[in-house]
Amino acid sequence: MGIVFAIIIFEVIIIIHELGHFVAAKASGVKVNEFAIGMGPAIFKKKKGDTQYSLRLFPIGGYCAMEGEDNGSDDERSFGKQKLYKRIIIVCAGVFMNFVLGLIIIIINTCRMDAITTTKIARFENDQAMSHQTGLEVDDEIIKINGMRIFTSMDISYQFQNDEDSVFDMVVLRDGKKVELENVSFAVSDKMMHIDFLVYPQKLTVGSVIAESFKTAATDGRLIYITLFDMIRGKYSLKDLSGPVGIVDSMNQVVESETDEETGKIDWSALMDTMLSLASFISINIGIFNLLPLPALDGGRLVFLIVEGIRGKPVPPEKEGMVHLIGMAALLLFMAVITVSDIIKLF
Repeated sequence: MGIVFAIIIFEVIIIIHELGHFVAAKASGVKVNEFAIGMGPAIFKKKKGDTQYSLRLFPIGGYCAMEGEDNGSDDERSFGKQKLYKRIIIVCAGVFMNFVLGLIIIIINTCRMDAITTTKIARFENDQAMSHQTGLEVDDEIIKINGMRIFTSMDISYQFQNDEDSVFDMVVLRDGKKVELENVSFAVSDKMMHIDFLVYPQKLTVGSVIAESFKTAATDGRLIYITLFDMIRGKYSLKDLSGPVGIVDSMNQVVESETDEETGKIDWSALMDTMLSLASFISINIGIFNLLPLPALDGGRLVFLIVEGIRGKPVPPEKEGMVHLIGMAALLLFMAVITVSDIIKLF
């Protein structure tokens, strides 16, 4: 079942991404040779206008093939013949659609909640709660922890889970004023930090759902680039990364956790909550990853367009195509290494 969920989630995300390129290309007058769902041999093909629409055998991707995208073309409707701003829009449209899809899924998932979890302290466990003794008060709204802006309760959880000494510098909103608190501490038992306060819930309204959804999207996006920086700094190693195999394994674990051992029945509501959260996170993750200035990615293509804008003339298509080809080979090699690592971790 984890495999089924993974295929559905990844395929929808990829289709929406490529659909962004497709719609932007069509709106800009670019000739689209093929719009494909899936990879491998075509099992269904239909041509309408200049574009061939195809459904391919393996549901592991898709693509939008534009005229002159990776090589020179004399066709006036080719990608390379369009104005610079149009090509930038086309290149960025897939990433934009990933963000939109992620936000829509977050909105759907937020609407499924009984209430929204805020960042405002409702009460402490007792008068001896250590965080209360070291500075926090009831009705404090946490807006920063160790310098990081707090958007959602997930931000609080992230900071607490990634801390080493259970002591924090915080900024809270108290009686309408920002108050800086140093060395807010929490009790530790069995090397685990004990959170000794609860936060207020917030009722679901149109305004609260939309606001919370945008905050959650910001939290997810920021977590992704924080993780990228941590990887560069060496905080995470190759074994900490996961590719498709690792994600499928995680989804299988989610299914197992929501399945009653005695009856075998699945808690579908809880399962959908988790799967929707994963889907929104992956969609935003793929969008941000595609913006990285690496060859073969949308970010790499965007770099070439920016260079063209600075130089006043494009990089020769054959040279750009070669760079993207090498970049694609490197990415495929990287994915192969990650996949092997994922398989080894399974055993």
